[in-house]
Formats: sequence, structure tokens, C-alpha cells
Amino acid sequence: MAAPVAAIRFILTRAVGLTVVALATAAAAAPMTLHEAFMGGRLADKPTGPTIARYQTDEGGVFILDRSGAKPLLKFQDDPEIWALQPARGPHGDTIYRNDLGEEMLRATNLGGLTVFTDRRPEGSAAAFDGASPPLRIGIVSPNALAKQFYQESVRASRAGRHIIAFETGKDADPGSAGSVADAAQVTSEAIVDVAQHPNGRLILSRIDDVIITQGGSPGVSLRKNVLTVTIVPKKGVLGRPSSRRIEHALGVK
Repeated sequence: MAAPVAAIRFILTRAVGLTVVALATAAAAAPMTLHEAFMGGRLADKPTGPTIARYQTDEGGVFILDRSGAKPLLKFQDDPEIWALQPARGPHGDTIYRNDLGEEMLRATNLGGLTVFTDRRPEGSAAAFDGASPPLRIGIVSPNALAKQFYQESVRASRAGRHIIAFETGKDADPGSAGSVADAAQVTSEAIVDVAQHPNGRLILSRIDDVIITQGGSPGVSLRKNVLTVTIVPKKGVLGRPSSRRIEHALGVK
């Protein structure tokens, strides 16, 4: 669906003047081995409770934790981004879940208690089980829907940066990769909007004219000659693309 940058700029200029679907599929957890039982269970099996569940924080926020896949996935109700987490042993038998920058996002005690860490509550919010949930998956997207989303993300990023920021693909998406490409575009525009809110955000975004979502052997992000390139591995799903925080970090926001 790759569209010429000039064409995208023209459409954006005329239109704005500088102005994931969760798929419900069954997933069952593998039985715990005797060794895992003696060692305190698998890391991804903490906290206790359903493999896929919805939790509510003490301040009223809601998030979904999906531990049915290779890595735990986390999604906040008020945020479209799905986060891939890396579990690791913590002190006192806790399990700490970190994002792809190594930042702590979730902590589970050995007894199953949960604390979630956000920008709003960096000190952490206690969370409690609130019910079952469908699994977190990247939705299926048609070529027409992908083109429409690229336009929408271009508009959103252009408004945040106060100049035209055009989105395009480095490689045409097929039916198997379109959903991942659309997801990466959405996460990238989310990162750009977040960067704009930082004190030097406008200056940072002034260095971006184009965003290219391309495919490669490993997820990554780079900024060179006013082009922000986000590399994804569609077959890995959420695990195959950088998070919005990693994109922000690559742009200079710590």
C-alpha cells in the first residue's frame, strides 16, 4: 500500500492544514512440572488466578494481563497499546515484569498481590482481580483499513508536531502482516503525541518529517535524516515491534 510521500503530504495539507481489536480465542495454560513446583512455579504463571484476566487498581484504573503466550502481555483500558513484558525474579519471591526498556510496569508478590506502575502513579497502585477477559491479540486489518489508519496516524502525528509528518511502509503489507503494520503505526503516533508533551518535545519532533514502518529480522527504531524508521517482525505479533517507550527513548526522551 506504499503511497508516495508527496501524495500523503498533499492530502494531509488539504485535509488538516496542520491541523486493536482483541480476537477471542481459547488459551489453556500448560501444567506445571514437579521442578517448577519446588522452584515456586513458572515466572509467567505469577500472579495466581486465570491466565487471562482483568484487574482494577485502587484508583479505579483497569488493565488486562494475558499470560497465555510466550511473554506476558499488558493492556490498560484507556490505552490502545499492548505491552510485551519480561518477567524476572525480584526480592522476597516477587516477580517483576518489565517493558522492552527494562522499566518496571508490574510487580506480583509470592502470595499473588499485584502492583502496577504508571506515569500517573510511579509509586505504584495496588490491583485486584476483576474478572475474566478475552486474550490480547493484534487485530486483522484489510489493505483499505490499513491505508485509512496510516492517514489517521499521519494526521495525529502532524497535529502533535505542528508540521506534516507522513507515514508510509518500507515494504508492502500482505494479509498476514497488515495487522502488525497498523499496530506499529498506531504505537508510533502514540509515542509522537507523548513526546510533544515534554518540555523540549516540539524541538525533538521538528527533526521528523517522515515515519517508515518496515519489516526486518528484529524489532528496532532509528532516526536518520529526518526519517523515523520503525522495524517490526510481523510473525512475532506484539513481541515483534518496539514499544512506544522505546520509540520515545530513541528520540531522546528519557
